[in-house]
This record gives sequence, structure tokens and C-alpha cells, in this order.
Amino acid sequence: MKLATAAQMKELDRKAIEDRCIPSTLLMSRAADGLASAVKAAPTGDIAILCGSGNNGGDGICLAGKLLTSGYTVRAFFTGNPEKMTADTKEMLRRLEEVGGRLESFEESEDILAYLSHSSVVIDAMLGTGLNAPLRGKILTAVRAVNASSAYVIAADIPTGIDTDTGAVLGDAVMADETVTFTFAKIGQFTEPGCVYCGKITLWNIGIPEDLSSALVSDTYALLPQELSLPRRNKLTHKGSFGRSFILAGSLGYTGAPVLAAEAAQRMGAGLVYLGVPDSIYSFAAIKCTEVIPQPVPCDEDGLISWDARGYIRTMLDSCQAALAGPGLGTSEHLQFILEMMIRNSTVPLVLDADGLNNIASDLSILKEAKAPLVLTPHPGEFARLGGSCDKGRIAGARDFAVTHGCLLVLKGHRTVIALPDGRVYLNTTGSPAMAKAGSGDVLAGMITALLGQGFQPETAVITAVYLHGLAGDICAQRLGEYSVIASDIIAAIGEAAKSISE
Repeated sequence: MKLATAAQMKELDRKAIEDRCIPSTLLMSRAADGLASAVKAAPTGDIAILCGSGNNGGDGICLAGKLLTSGYTVRAFFTGNPEKMTADTKEMLRRLEEVGGRLESFEESEDILAYLSHSSVVIDAMLGTGLNAPLRGKILTAVRAVNASSAYVIAADIPTGIDTDTGAVLGDAVMADETVTFTFAKIGQFTEPGCVYCGKITLWNIGIPEDLSSALVSDTYALLPQELSLPRRNKLTHKGSFGRSFILAGSLGYTGAPVLAAEAAQRMGAGLVYLGVPDSIYSFAAIKCTEVIPQPVPCDEDGLISWDARGYIRTMLDSCQAALAGPGLGTSEHLQFILEMMIRNSTVPLVLDADGLNNIASDLSILKEAKAPLVLTPHPGEFARLGGSCDKGRIAGARDFAVTHGCLLVLKGHRTVIALPDGRVYLNTTGSPAMAKAGSGDVLAGMITALLGQGFQPETAVITAVYLHGLAGDICAQRLGEYSVIASDIIAAIGEAAKSISE
């Protein structure tokens, strides 16, 4: 799903109003209709509407008039500056007064705070997409009063206090149960922490002409199930038809990570999975593996894969369709040389996870020498070790890294960010705290590798695996609760997740 910025939405509204002669008050009335629809589905009772001086406030004032004439008990409170009230907002105030309503000044009075506290529904129409500085004064007080109430909170377009383009919280923000957003969903609604404050996202069409909407160019998208699919498999196939995936992983003391990655690759549809592990742990891996093919690799006295393994690794890269290096691998000078050799020589897509990243962190110039697509899957700590920065937000940090180094980057975490070398970014919409367990990342790396090995285009393989990984975690959380899910549970749920998007 295409996501828009605040500037893009402002320009889209301008074109609709000025170029297509659609009355701005009509667009505002349609926005209020969307809010009214949400109110009608919410708990019944008294309704409070907090309105600012901009057009977002006009949406709220218009809503107050519509609800009042429909028989609802409504009080509308003004948190803005009267001198900055827009012409359209003034017109909606005139219409509200025409039907017997009024706009009260918001004050921290016992009467107003008591009304907010016992209201069934509170509408936040204070700032919308126009926020560009931390909250202060009356609006900050109102935000805190809303959050202190037990009402069902509906935000108009985006909760007050959330940066539309980054999802950042500017000082404080309304914690909404539902956000009714207009025409396009916004970037800040799908990335942390803004996504947490938005609650349920309801997209409402206010009547922007279709050709104008279609012409909006975005480089940021949200992953939705209806836009993903796994193709039906040809009946005339065999195990070789679905790719040979090679995984180089494991070290003394780390026997679980390689097996989790390999089993996840198998469950994600790989025809054959070859798991190269150091001699030091081969017997343990062989016992754990049933469908996967474990292979012993020369190791040093510390139980880490040694430089003597380079011939075997080159052979596997030449005979497989995708490769993964890193889970439980450990770090050493020899491993750094091995990873550099793999990056330089692999002619098939290569996934670098965990220690596959840590071993190259000291010199990322090697990434420019890759002959085949590279997928890097860091968690925030690993991203920082790679020199990545999220000072301007996770989206900007991931995009800058992917473009600079010419790789596909999967920045893991809540609402995982997938950044492509051409600057496009996808935000995942699946996953839960239940997945915050050791081994979850190994599972994801194996899933990505499996799809790459089956011939999926790198972009498709990555976004599909990330979405399904989160969905499998959601399935597990629903069954087991958020405390009890472990990585092997996620692997077991991959099939059910994949079935949900299969053609």
C-alpha cells in the first residue's frame, strides 16, 4: 500500500481544490463523514471533540454539527489560536452555530476535565498532519487529558503529537484506539512509535479524483496481505525444481542457530538445504537435522570455521541457488576473510545475518564488490555496528544505508523496515512482542534464503519472507500467548502463514 507524506497530501488537496474546482468545504464535510462513521461504530454515550484552528479542527467542528443534528450529546472544545483559524474552519463553526451548537474554549477546568473523563468517545481533531514542532501549552494539556480518560479515542487523520512523515512523538501524543485517515495512509502511521499511537487504521475516501490519487509517486509502502502471493507450484516438478540453498553457520556452543535457519528454509519451500557447520558441532547438528543435509566444515582450535573451508564454500556457492552466512558463526580474522571471499565470489544471492554482519562491520567497502544481490538482516544493535544511524528515524537510516551500499537491508524490530538499493522502503505490518526471543532472526534469514533459492526476485523474496515471518509469529501468539512463543513454534506456523497468501 502506497504511503504519503504531509507535503504530498497538501499538494493533492490543492490540486483537487484549485485545478478540479472541488469545494474545500465539501472535502472537509466528507472527512467528517468518515469520522462520523467511526463514531457510530464506537461505544454509545457522550462525545467530546477537541478541535484546533487548522483544517483538521474544521473536520472536527463539522463532525460536531453532523452528530448534533443526529441526536448525539456532543461538546466541542477549541484548543487552537482564534487568530489562526482557517477560512474553512470558520465556515464549519458558522454551520455548527446555525444548528444550535457551539465551540467552547478548552480550559483545564473541573467541568471540562470531568466531561472528558466520562465521555464514551473522544475525537482528536487538533493538529492532524500539520505538526512540525513539539507540543506545548493548551494542546499539550489537552493531549494529556485525553490520554487520562477511559474513552474510545478516534484521531482525525493522525493523532496529535505524531510526526506524519517519521512516526516520531513530538513531546507527547494522543494514544488513539482508531485513526480515520483520509485518501492515503501516512508513513508515520506505519512506523514506530507512531504506529502504536494510531491504533486501528481506517482509510476514508474524501473524493479526491482517482487520476490525481493514482499519479501520486511514493517511495514508501506498507506490506498488506492482498498485495502478496505465493504462486501455485507446477505439478511436473521434483526437489531440484525448488532450489538448493546453502547455509554456513554455527560454532562451538552455538548449535541451535544453524539448525533453526536451515529448518526454516526447508519449511519455506526450499527443495534442498545444505547446512555447513564446523567439525566441532557437526555431530550435534546431524542429530538435530532430519530433512536438512548437514555437512562438516574444517574448523580451528576454537571451534570456528577456518580458512581451510574456503574450497568447500566455493564449491557450494557454485552449486546452489542462494546462500546464507552468519547464524551462530562467531567472529575471527579467518571468518572475516571467508565472508569477504563469499561476497566477492558468489554469483547467487547472498544473505548476511548475525555474525555474517559482525565479521564485515570493520570495512563495508567489500559490499561494493558483490557480483550478486546482497541481503543484510541486522537488528538495531548490529545496524549500529555496521555504521548505520537512526538519528533521523528508522526509515531514513535504512534507506540511506541501502542506497549507499547497494544492498537490500532488513532492519529488524517492531515494524521491520525493508530498504532497497533504489531508495524504496517497505514497512512490515505483521509480528508481535511474542517474537522477541533468541532464534527468531535465524528463522527469518532461513526463510529469505529459501525464497531466493527458489528463484524469487530479491525484492519479492525479502518482503514476502518478512511478512510471513511476522504472520507466523502472530499465529503463534494467538495460540500460545505472547510469553510462550519460541523460534521453533514460528517455524511450525510458517505453513499456515504461507497458505494464507497462496494462489
